[in-house]
Amino acid sequence: MNITTNNEIKCNIALSGLYNVYDPEIGLNVVDLGLIYELHFDEEQKSISCSMTLTTEFCPMGESITENVTTSLQQSFADYHITVNLTFEPHWNVNMVSEEGREFLGR
Repeated sequence: MNITTNNEIKCNIALSGLYNVYDPEIGLNVVDLGLIYELHFDEEQKSISCSMTLTTEFCPMGESITENVTTSLQQSFADYHITVNLTFEPHWNVNMVSEEGREFLGR
């Protein structure tokens, strides 16, 4: 798991909530799946920008997953405006899954 951030403390708070956001088809959370690429915190604007991906561009649960990421971040940072940016660069691959995620998936 290699998440880029400009604020480690707030990133850890955000991640604690994001561990509860699951890809319903796989049954693993978005953090351990390696779907979260970046969390940027803008203190002046009170905003969070989250860059993330999906396991495939055509993920049928993509909209639900991104909405749940937004909701999770909003719950952790109620006073912040949340923007979730979906990207497919780099494309997701199984090497992005955390060690815990690999154990869960039996790999």
